[in-house]
Amino acid sequence: MSDVAVTAQDTVLGIDIGGTKMAAALVSADGRIVTGDRISTPPGDADQVFAALAELIDRVRGDAEPLAVGIGSAGPLDQEHGLVSPVNITGWRNFPLVDRVRELVGDVPVTLGVDGHCFALGEFWTGAGREADTLLGIVVSTGVGGGLVVDGKPMIGQSGNAAHIGHVVVDLDGEACACGSFGCVEAYASGPRMVARAKRRGWRADEAVDAAVLAADAAAGDELALAAFDDGAQALAAGIVATAVTVDLTTVVIGGGVSKAGSVLFDPVQAWVKRLAQLPFVTDLSVEPAQLDNAGLLGAAHQAWSAVR
Repeated sequence: MSDVAVTAQDTVLGIDIGGTKMAAALVSADGRIVTGDRISTPPGDADQVFAALAELIDRVRGDAEPLAVGIGSAGPLDQEHGLVSPVNITGWRNFPLVDRVRELVGDVPVTLGVDGHCFALGEFWTGAGREADTLLGIVVSTGVGGGLVVDGKPMIGQSGNAAHIGHVVVDLDGEACACGSFGCVEAYASGPRMVARAKRRGWRADEAVDAAVLAADAAAGDELALAAFDDGAQALAAGIVATAVTVDLTTVVIGGGVSKAGSVLFDPVQAWVKRLAQLPFVTDLSVEPAQLDNAGLLGAAHQAWSAVR
């Protein structure tokens, strides 16, 4: 990320918070990152984690006074009260993130959104969905998250947790999910669950391997690895089609670590979508890889610009 002189009149501060990294950037009105940086998310208690974030914000902001701040965070979160309890940041439970950030940056609008929503909004703004009016964004990683942009606006729902596609039930007699339900998309399509499924069938059963190894083996033609990706792809496709027929959309963008598998994931997803999407208004459903490495950050900044406008 390049450093360029900034003024209070032309930037907002975007912040992206996850279990493995935190990123912040000053972002212009056209979605250009003016200056930014990222750090690994540190271990520790609430104040230790926030101290690292505060140092990052101060370093990125410098002398600039952004017009607003947009935060995208792993959830769950309480948008009404500005609280976050990310599953993978154990130090933060009902942590008053919005108030703490506002103490740093002054009396400007501070928005808070689920990281999946911000991902979708970022891809809609400057990425693979920038030609679409309505978009479903999906992040496939250690879990499966998502976000919807409908008629150009993020659809967040009354609790702020809309479009949680990872917990759409696609198999009524399916595997148990971490959420407590059964047969969710995430139970089949997340990286760890695909690895576990392949291992149960005999793939590298005694080795410590991850989804990247599974993807490499699938690309090399390993039948067990391919079968695991096909199962995950079928679950994703079922969730995609269910969402498409509900909100009437034709554009889907998939990102996250597992999406780096490329055609190993996208070919079966597209094939299953074609098989399942039979109603006339979803037969042209397009599923594409994300274009941005920082979609969540840009989506958070877009929220901030919306608050300014």
